[in-house]
Amino acid sequence: MGTADSVEKKDETQKKKEEKAKTLENAGLARASTEVVQRYGDANSQHFGAHEALKNISERKVNPDYEYQNLKQQAGYSAEIKETARENADRIIAGDETRVVRTDDIGRVNDPLYDHVEIDSKGNIIDGSGSQMKFVGKTPEAALDKLASKKFEKYLDADAEIKVPSDHYDGIKAETKAKIESLEEQVKHAKAQGNDDLAKQRQAELEKYKKIDKNLRKSKVSNEDAMEARKSPTMSTAGDIVKVSHEAGLEQAKMGAAIGGGLSIVKNLVAVAKGDKDAETAVVDVAKDTASAAGKSYVIAAGGSALKGAMQNSGEKVIQGLAKTNLPGTIVAVTLETGKTLGKFFKGEIDGVECLTELGEKGTGMVSSALFATIGQIVIPIPVVGGLIGGMLGYALSSACYGHLVQALQEAKLAKEERIRIEQECEEAIRMIRAYRAEMEAAISEYLADHKATFDAAFDEIKTALNLGDIDGFIAGANKITKKLGGKPQFENFSEFDKFMKGSESFVL
Repeated sequence: MGTADSVEKKDETQKKKEEKAKTLENAGLARASTEVVQRYGDANSQHFGAHEALKNISERKVNPDYEYQNLKQQAGYSAEIKETARENADRIIAGDETRVVRTDDIGRVNDPLYDHVEIDSKGNIIDGSGSQMKFVGKTPEAALDKLASKKFEKYLDADAEIKVPSDHYDGIKAETKAKIESLEEQVKHAKAQGNDDLAKQRQAELEKYKKIDKNLRKSKVSNEDAMEARKSPTMSTAGDIVKVSHEAGLEQAKMGAAIGGGLSIVKNLVAVAKGDKDAETAVVDVAKDTASAAGKSYVIAAGGSALKGAMQNSGEKVIQGLAKTNLPGTIVAVTLETGKTLGKFFKGEIDGVECLTELGEKGTGMVSSALFATIGQIVIPIPVVGGLIGGMLGYALSSACYGHLVQALQEAKLAKEERIRIEQECEEAIRMIRAYRAEMEAAISEYLADHKATFDAAFDEIKTALNLGDIDGFIAGANKITKKLGGKPQFENFSEFDKFMKGSESFVL
């Protein structure tokens, strides 16, 4: 019996050691994602910032008698905003310090020639950078006819770049090429016939189409994009944020695979050398570890860049400041870690004390690296929810202090007086840790015990509803959790949800 207990205890110790190593690896992956999260988060902030302007356009009135014309015109304004956000997001990702701005946004409202100009890193307008957007015509042929009309001659005279919808660009280019070839033949024929007046007329038309062809640019926005931005600005913005975040995730996944795979190779080579693993098992484990690190890095970078973009556009200066640190990626990494622990608690696999211990080891250990880098830069007002958050913060800070003091004892050969002083500080740190732990244990035990019964009942209702196909039962179960956490359900049943979706009321997250 004693031997079995000893083996079980050894296995448990090894398991905890491996979990701690994984947590440290995740913290490293979060730290490694900082540059990607910052860069793609800055890109996402362009889309978050554009949302309010798009929303304002979507609320403009439409005359039922001229619905298509009104929507088409308003979609053109939305396209200008989308173009600005997408272009600047791409430049940020590429490391280009120049930016595109709408002339309306720099005091040149209804500029007669340009919708956009470019500015350098100091905010100075770059000469010759003006461009005009033209989302006209239902087809590429109709669009070219309008671009060649007398109404649009001023843009050609100014030699302005003309951006057209991405879905019309190739068609307009093909039509322009065909028109140029036709006019060249007509000029030759007129000259051959000795009709100089007709030749000059066709030559003038030819030069006009050549200039159109030269100045034509492909917008980053399609006709469909523009109309979606006009009708559904939130969905349009969300789509761009998801796209940028996905790109961030893919880029960081490569780095994560390199980090996780490298660590795994070293770890498994040692295991093979010691005879703890055979080569075949080691190869499989390296592949698993590499894939796992790549997946986690994807989630951290994708989620972190979206969170960073939102934080950067917050009205609170403190939140904007925090967006400049590695906190967004760390928050996502902590969520991945602590989510596993809470899941085990609610499944009954661990008790409240074990839950508390894991949260302390995983959550506070990972967040500390972000907070210690941030506290020196920004004064953080932390709202206290009961005694839980304050206790956890105190425990994390005291543990970090204690760790540094212990390291000083181990590594330095100190004078007797200095050693005595540090030992006294260690004792005080230990006392503080115990006090914070007791405070935290009491708070978390009360909090988790109070919520567990409600969550268990709610999950049972949801499971039963899913088995029966009972939508109202599913909503009722989910609403129990919402109410327990202090929220107010937006729908009590499917009928209310269906009515809301068919209505004009905005959905608030």
